[in-house]
This record gives sequence, structure tokens and C-alpha cells, in this order.
Amino acid sequence: MNYKIYVYVVLSCAAAFALSGVNFEKFMKTNRYWETRFLVLLLSLAIGYIVTNFIFEFL
Repeated sequence: MNYKIYVYVVLSCAAAFALSGVNFEKFMKTNRYWETRFLVLLLSLAIGYIVTNFIFEFL
């Protein structure tokens, strides 16, 4: 079970790195920096969770 947590953390960080290339400020209201960063955090956690579950179901 511990290895699944490590994979989840690594993939969440990878998703956050990948999402940093997207300019979400174009889609958000002006001067909403913290809300944009929070959106990227939630999306990276969700993508990390989905990909981790996919990998462990595939294996």
C-alpha cells in the first residue's frame, strides 16, 4: 500500500509540472492569481489520482 502513495505523489507532481505550461489566467477573471493556482493544484491532484488508479488497475 505504501508504494501506491509514492506513485500518487510522483504523478501529482508530474501533472502539476505539465499543467504549469498552460496559461489558465486567460480563462479566469482578472486579478485571480490564488484561485488560478488553487485550480492547478486541484487538477494536478485529480490527474495524479486518475493516472495512479489506471496504472494499478492495468497492472
